[in-house]
Amino acid sequence: MAGNEAVARWQAVLLWTMVALYMGGRVCQQYPGPVPVLVIVALQVVPPAVFAWVHGGIVYGVRGMVVFTAFCMGVGGLSESLSLRTGFPFGHYFFTSLMGPKFLRVPVLLVLAYVGIGYCSWVVAFLILGYRDKPLVGWRVVALPLLASAVMVAWDVSMDSIWATLDRAWIWRDGGIYFGVPVSNFIGWYLTAFLFYLGFAVYLRANSDLMKPVSLRFWRLAILIYGICALGNLLVFRKGLFPASAADATGRVWATTDILIASVLVSLLAMTPFAVVAWMRSGGVQEPLQK
Repeated sequence: MAGNEAVARWQAVLLWTMVALYMGGRVCQQYPGPVPVLVIVALQVVPPAVFAWVHGGIVYGVRGMVVFTAFCMGVGGLSESLSLRTGFPFGHYFFTSLMGPKFLRVPVLLVLAYVGIGYCSWVVAFLILGYRDKPLVGWRVVALPLLASAVMVAWDVSMDSIWATLDRAWIWRDGGIYFGVPVSNFIGWYLTAFLFYLGFAVYLRANSDLMKPVSLRFWRLAILIYGICALGNLLVFRKGLFPASAADATGRVWATTDILIASVLVSLLAMTPFAVVAWMRSGGVQEPLQK
């Protein structure tokens, strides 16, 4: 018993450490000069991924998180690699050196981001639908991936134009109507997320005894990561952080203020409501799974 309590304490410490590091990464994004850009990127990717593994390992076990990671990185990496070569499903683009080392032309940190934010988006959708005390069977196997994909795409809509048009971490070859980002990117994101979420949902349906009951406070840690992600976008308005305007690959010039306002609006009107509803729906003590 004492051993289990010690493990639980260390897990809690590690989870809260990842939350703090991620929060620090969102603050550091305001200081791309003093803080190396690759460090800023890593702080926004690695802590959520580690958090996902610890948190998910407690809920689904190590085997479950291996499966989740395989679906996320496998489908996500394949979609990125395919799009780089063919334009499907996201559109035509290429990565610059901003995000660090690449594997098969895809930044390693980008694929890792699928695991961290992908897992937290899954938990947010899972809680909104009230599935803590229900087995993942029937229509739920599809409903959860449908909503989780929307939760994750909201994250992409909030940040893609900043990272692409302003930071130029990746370049959209033909530009796009959403501040230099094509609509195909968001459709591709939804399709990609839906496929890896659906794969995991089908796996859980076949392994219904995998999920462990956990406390209210434990569930809300994942919502906190997603909420920090949303509210962190409000920090991009620091004076001097970006030039007054930026051009996409086609030469079309976009006002930086418009890009930042759009990011904040998506964060406040889409991501934040997802987090708030999940927080409210996560109340109570989890009961044994009932049909």
